[in-house]
Amino acid sequence: MPGKMVVEVAYALPEKQYLQRVTLNEGATVEEAIRASGLLELRPDISLTGNKVGIFSRPVKLADELHDGDRVEIYRPLIADPKELRRKRAEKSADKEK
Repeated sequence: MPGKMVVEVAYALPEKQYLQRVTLNEGATVEEAIRASGLLELRPDISLTGNKVGIFSRPVKLADELHDGDRVEIYRPLIADPKELRRKRAEKSADKEK
């Protein structure tokens, strides 16, 4: 009989953070943890095919195996291109200096 492990599944929005602790069988995958957390039902905007996932800020695949104590993170898609935002801030800063 396989042992058990406890992992956390996290999803953060600007106004609210979700952190669910789930108990799974050893050898469970990232996808199994997300499904067991209930976040897919709570947040219909989460898509297993659309959202990227990670463990402690390290990108992983849904089929990757988890270890006891891992924190699975579901990432939101970027709304704006970070390079474009930096460029606009730099231009605005340069305009102020003139």
